[in-house]
Amino acid sequence: MRLVAIGLVAGLFSALFGVGGGIVIVPLLLGVAAFGAREATATSLGAIVVTATAGVALYALHDKVDPGYAALVGVPAVAGSLIGTSAQQRISTRALTVVFAVFLALIGVWLLAG
Repeated sequence: MRLVAIGLVAGLFSALFGVGGGIVIVPLLLGVAAFGAREATATSLGAIVVTATAGVALYALHDKVDPGYAALVGVPAVAGSLIGTSAQQRISTRALTVVFAVFLALIGVWLLAG
């Protein structure tokens, strides 16, 4: 039931604010569901595929998707995810957690300042 709640919260925040689901899913999987850092990241990536597909389908129904721009963002994003996944496997779990926490803090500051 916790995983269902995490999925609902992640989908809601992703759709409302346009944030990547991982910003919501990973901390919740770590804190609420007691996943390890790598397992939380991998689960988040799998869930984002489903979330993104549903979101783009609904936006496409309202004719709000520009396929050219989507490709300009999506193709490099795939390359970045491959590079990031490879890099993640090479660093310690502790370093991964600290880097992610700093990243979230910086995003929070940026959002509050904007």
